Amino acid sequence: MLQRSPDLRPHAIIIGSGFGGLAAAVRLGARGYRVTVLEKLDGPGGRAYVYRQDGYTFDAGPTIITAPYILEELWTLCGRKMSDDIDLRAIDPFYKIRFDDGETFACTADLDAMRAEVGRISPGDVEGFDRFIRDSEAIYKVAFEELADQPFHRFTTMLRAIPNMLRLGGYLTVHQKVATYFKNEKLRVAFSFHPLLIGGNPFTTTAYYCLIAHLERLHRVHYAMGGTGAVVQGLVGLVEHVGGTMRYNAEVAQITAEQGRATGVRLASGEHLAADVVVSNADVAWTYSKLLSETPRKRWTDRKLGRARYSMSLFVWYFGTTKRFEDVYHHTMVLGPRYRGLLKDIFTTKRLAKDFSLYLHRPTASDPSLAPPGCDAFYVLAPVPHLGSGTDWRAQAEPYRAAIQKRLEETVMPGLGEVIATSHMLTPQDFQDRLSSVNGAAFSLEPQLFQSAWFRPHNKSEEVEGLYLVGAGTHPGAGVPGVISSARVLDEIVPDPVPLRQPA
Repeated sequence: MLQRSPDLRPHAIIIGSGFGGLAAAVRLGARGYRVTVLEKLDGPGGRAYVYRQDGYTFDAGPTIITAPYILEELWTLCGRKMSDDIDLRAIDPFYKIRFDDGETFACTADLDAMRAEVGRISPGDVEGFDRFIRDSEAIYKVAFEELADQPFHRFTTMLRAIPNMLRLGGYLTVHQKVATYFKNEKLRVAFSFHPLLIGGNPFTTTAYYCLIAHLERLHRVHYAMGGTGAVVQGLVGLVEHVGGTMRYNAEVAQITAEQGRATGVRLASGEHLAADVVVSNADVAWTYSKLLSETPRKRWTDRKLGRARYSMSLFVWYFGTTKRFEDVYHHTMVLGPRYRGLLKDIFTTKRLAKDFSLYLHRPTASDPSLAPPGCDAFYVLAPVPHLGSGTDWRAQAEPYRAAIQKRLEETVMPGLGEVIATSHMLTPQDFQDRLSSVNGAAFSLEPQLFQSAWFRPHNKSEEVEGLYLVGAGTHPGAGVPGVISSARVLDEIVPDPVPLRQPA
């Protein structure tokens, strides 16, 4: 009887199958590691999980791809082409903004069209728009192209970045910087809300995030046919292509360590898996406070984690309708009456307000396959305080959903209540219980200046040798480009695998 030769490749365990974890698995597998991805849920994706219900398909989390070349690189590492597996299509306009008074603003890659949109709302701000676009590009070239995939575990890296930060106004907040270009309040909102997409408050997040405007224009906003879940499945295929193993319903209870070095993980089932390298794509605060609870920690202690500032959370309502709403665009921002005040409620006082601003996603505008014929699939998202607000979401979820439905009926979807065919909700409590996120924060640590770069938990753990971090809570931060870039950092800090010797 033939016996299979033992796999002598060093073993890398990846905790979590979000975009960061899958990208890490592809990269380490392509470099020669034997990779095992452990996922708590019954399928891949983490925050990019896919719900299928009553004939409708809903992406749980990310809905756009803004830097496809970062994904393409993963396919290239495997000797393949992303286009063979993923059908990405540019969406233009990127999104439409509906202000509370009903006026709309379309954000597009066409600079002349954008100048016309700005001029229609505030003719005196067109010159400021040109300056903003120019400076957004300058920030992008430094903050994203040069620093996003650089490890920040050495303070000297931070020191080298300071001159550019000062030159580009990175010490300002996004809203402060945007206000230097635009006098009109609507335009200040339209060009400053982007940090909310990665868990940041425009009034406290570093102005480096003004780079998003150039990122969108340079690389465009894309939609993956079949939904973002199609990208997740494509990445799973790459993991398996490089010989990796995906394990679902495999919750990690503890990262084991001996003499200051990670030795593997212990699952909730009690099973122990040995590893030469451990990469955590779990929430960083969860990683340190829960998965390393049995390991002494010097920097990321429970006390320090308790003092940290966490991102807001999200309330997401997924619903399908028995008719198509052709007047609703693929991506629509339905803004409420307040901006600064609402953000103060969400981030500072942590009060669940009665008003809200919404992101409405209608993927079936571009991809009817996600719903039965003649129907639409939607997801509407409202930023809300994390669980530090004390909100009892078991009691508040349905009233809050009903209020959102009423708002949509009043603004962009008249008659909605009469055509709802299926419904599902995700609350801050789910972010904590289902996605293992401390405080139910949707984007881990809030991306403030002193919780960014060197001040953020490092990609190379400060606590345990052989432990590495990817995902929203480490450098460079949240968002699909950010978490995939966090896996790129591993190329700089994870040593090349040294094959084990065949037993004599």
